[in-house]
Amino acid sequence: MIPPLHIAGLPIDPPLLAAPMVGYSNFAFRSLVRRLGGAGLLLTEMLSARGLHAMAARGSDDPDRLWGVAGEPRPLGIQIWDNDPGTLAAVAARLVERFAPSLIDLNFGCPARDVAEKAQSGAYLLRRPDRVGELVARVAAACRGVPVTAKIRLGPSAHFITATDVAQAVEEAGGAAVTVHGRTTDQMFRGRADWEQIARIRPHLRRIPLIGNGDVKTAADVAGAFARYGVDGVMIGRAALGRPWLFREAAAALRGEPIPPEPTLPEQRTLLLEHYRLLVEQHGERYAAVQFRRQACRYAQGRPGARSFRAQISRVGTQRELAAVVDRHFAPQEGA
Repeated sequence: MIPPLHIAGLPIDPPLLAAPMVGYSNFAFRSLVRRLGGAGLLLTEMLSARGLHAMAARGSDDPDRLWGVAGEPRPLGIQIWDNDPGTLAAVAARLVERFAPSLIDLNFGCPARDVAEKAQSGAYLLRRPDRVGELVARVAAACRGVPVTAKIRLGPSAHFITATDVAQAVEEAGGAAVTVHGRTTDQMFRGRADWEQIARIRPHLRRIPLIGNGDVKTAADVAGAFARYGVDGVMIGRAALGRPWLFREAAAALRGEPIPPEPTLPEQRTLLLEHYRLLVEQHGERYAAVQFRRQACRYAQGRPGARSFRAQISRVGTQRELAAVVDRHFAPQEGA
């Protein structure tokens, strides 16, 4: 039995977190994960603090990525990024006031060119532990008791590992937890996540929990991460996109219970259509169909006929068309 994770007094039970993934961790996905169970904490998609600040100055409506947040069950975290302390602090304070999130998470791990290179934010800041500390301190002071956490990577490259220094800077600045993705910036999402490097950070943290992330694909992977690497929590990302029930499987493994059976094909079909219905609720039918195409492909990944499914789903434009494609590929096999 793995005990709950506590982030500055906020209980995360089970100690499993759903990663913030741009283009995927939207209201619809979070709703399905929450319904299936097993995730102790969900996070929004990553948001640009500079973009939010500009929208507020213009009096614009909240961005699409915050749709549904106000009324969602908690715990729920909002993730933001920037490299300017004043901007981050002002935006974080506004988010706390308007949405009352369970925590604010700062992204220091995004390797995307627009974020890390052009904006010198996200994973770029791994080369500046002092700057990370300054950013965390300003945001923590602005959030009036709402925990501030950070998500980082191992460092800029295999020859420049800075995660321990960055994690210590987060802790010393008043951060409440640190999540470490086990790849470097230059790896992007290639290669394997290095959990040995994640584990080396643990002895250097005195107060805050360490959450590991990267290449966690099965319930056994999750249980093994706790057993072998001494982390306090595990964040699950891409593996859950096509298997949002992975959290409940992992939670059962942590409790020492039998792993629940994978949903049947009819049940998966129902999940797919519900996922799309939630997107329609937010965006309307046409735009939802476009947005759902890549998400739907995740459900078919590794299944017979996945290539055909991807080709067909990429052309759908209405709920009826989508349902027809899903019916063809998620129907029980004869004799099954």
